[in-house]
Amino acid sequence: MIAQLAGKAREAQRLLEAAPSDQRRAALHAIAHALSEHEAEILAANEADLKAAAHLPGPMVARLRLDARKLAGIREGVTAVAAMPEILGEELAAWQRPNGLTIRRVRVPLGVIGIIYEARPGVTVDAAALCLRAGNAVLLKGGKEAAHSNAALGAALQDGLRRAGLPAELAQVLPSAREAAMELMNATGLVDVLIPRGGAGLIQAVLKESRVPVIETGAGVCHIYVHEAADLEMAAAVTVNAKCSNPAVCNAAETLLVDRAVAAALLDLVGPQLRERGVVLRGCGETLSHLPWAETATEADWAVEYNDLIFSVRVVGGLDEALVHIARYGTRHSEAIITSDAAVAARFLGAVDAAAVYHNASTRFTDGGEFGFGAEIGISTQKLHARGPMGLAELTSYKYLVLGNGQVR
Repeated sequence: MIAQLAGKAREAQRLLEAAPSDQRRAALHAIAHALSEHEAEILAANEADLKAAAHLPGPMVARLRLDARKLAGIREGVTAVAAMPEILGEELAAWQRPNGLTIRRVRVPLGVIGIIYEARPGVTVDAAALCLRAGNAVLLKGGKEAAHSNAALGAALQDGLRRAGLPAELAQVLPSAREAAMELMNATGLVDVLIPRGGAGLIQAVLKESRVPVIETGAGVCHIYVHEAADLEMAAAVTVNAKCSNPAVCNAAETLLVDRAVAAALLDLVGPQLRERGVVLRGCGETLSHLPWAETATEADWAVEYNDLIFSVRVVGGLDEALVHIARYGTRHSEAIITSDAAVAARFLGAVDAAAVYHNASTRFTDGGEFGFGAEIGISTQKLHARGPMGLAELTSYKYLVLGNGQVR
């Protein structure tokens, strides 16, 4: 069945690629309108999912939940993507060869994109909007926990496409059964690329099983490193934001590294702020000497993406030790240093291998919207094709147009 749906998506994608920019833009506005018209059905479907998910962990339920405010934000994201400048057909480079041939490199869609994701119904719309604006068809395989929500959102997507005179098969919500994911991962020749969204387990499973090319999006074991030359008030504010503003997302910080020279002062300042917000701290021995109420960190804690109000804390001897820790336990997502020493900051920015590296700012800014991309389809932690927040440009490839006047080789 998935092969049939993917085949229909490929046929529809050819029509979308040939459609004028105004029609693709109009389709997104029609989708935003349909989401508004279908709000009652979407929220009722989400309530059914929430009732069935009552036994799940709190962070998963939080990601699953939709309400009128979240839906309004989703609609705003769709219209923001619609307003983005046209990129299809953009000339990336052009040159002329000595034989008179003119060669142009121009941007084209990837084709048919499969998205495999967990209980995050907002991804259904964000991913579809970005794929469609970039000229791609999209196959959406969400988690079973959000099956009712995704079906209702998918109906609104297809309603909007029809209103714009485009095939509904451009955005299809697949069955939530695991078998559908397995078929999607084996749909070579029909699906051009897969993008998994979710925790490390899902991502690694897709990387292991898929015969379709995969863009690896990131589990985020992100660090805040507080250097001895840091403004400690700034460091505390950034740390609290990076951990607490939304602990369930991949750009939330999971580990605080602090130089021994300022550990006592910083932990005395930030520890109570984190505790007031319900954060469980798991620290090394030196951390516990400053914060005796914290729990003892195990070796496993340094490599965990908690997605929760849990934070590991380690005292380090300086920049070199911090860099070694990040290289060993980080996931190449987002890393930050807090320091007033420009030379130290420059070394950190250059040495850390991650999609986004920050100086005196929260890791929570690793986001398509915050980077000015509109929405995002995911945050890539690999280096091939795309890295970091993936917006419209990252959902395209290119081809060469070669113009001659009879040249032969």
